[in-house]
Amino acid sequence: MRVLVTGATGLIGGAIARRLTAAGQDVVGLARSAASAAKLTALGYQAIQGDLADAASLADATLNVDAVIHAASPNDQNTAAYDEAATRAIVGALRDTSKRFIYTSGCLVYGATGDVPATEDSPLHPVELVQFRQALEAEILDTVAEGVHPIVIRPAWVYGDHGGTAMMMCASATEDGAARYVGDGQNRWTCVHADDLADLYLLALDKAPAGSIFNGAHGPAIALIEIARAASYGAGAEGRVAEWPLKDARQALWSFADAIACDQLVSGERAKHKLGWRPSRHSIVDELRSYAPLLGRL
Repeated sequence: MRVLVTGATGLIGGAIARRLTAAGQDVVGLARSAASAAKLTALGYQAIQGDLADAASLADATLNVDAVIHAASPNDQNTAAYDEAATRAIVGALRDTSKRFIYTSGCLVYGATGDVPATEDSPLHPVELVQFRQALEAEILDTVAEGVHPIVIRPAWVYGDHGGTAMMMCASATEDGAARYVGDGQNRWTCVHADDLADLYLLALDKAPAGSIFNGAHGPAIALIEIARAASYGAGAEGRVAEWPLKDARQALWSFADAIACDQLVSGERAKHKLGWRPSRHSIVDELRSYAPLLGRL
């Protein structure tokens, strides 16, 4: 099977691409330049000229594969516009093909959950950063009636391979001697290792019914201050942490600050029961602490 993976060199897309390759699938990635194409080729993937911002090139790439996994995001002020346009270009090219399309959303669409873990059936109260995804998810799932096989995966906070938002705390520990966390640190993150998440995508590609939704979340929720403390140890700052007041963080991070400060418990049980997902990697705390020897050599 030839699978187009957008963001094939990113944290989520990269893990998915590696997992697909290990399973004997052919990975196709979008290349905006010769340098990007060379990077994809060096990883053993096929490079096709294209760009998320170029709907025509994205549609052309989609026509020549058996399935599409959209795992890329520009992560800037234009996220909504880019993601909506790219997604519509993909599903437009997939109409009447019955091909699988996996869209990467995120658990932030649930907003703050309180002490009851959010499931795929929970109401959506998305944080400002991802408000656009509520309508976009519904639009994607409606394409079942248009001959597409859509699947939505909502990852929790992703970590692993020295990537993810938690690395911001490692960076502040390296630069300032203390891992800086947004808010009072008592908000909880539910997390997932990138490699466990990639396993979920492979299972969804093979077995998920059209129009289905799965949370990519594993393990107990962890207070942000504890994640920051682990990042501090990983960066060699001996566990020192510092509060970054939310109002101050908003000045630098805008709505992303509120996303970081969101308190969430999220359940990934549906994927385990329906798809046989078996996440097994260590926790984000253990992951960050394990970086200490490497970061000490950088």
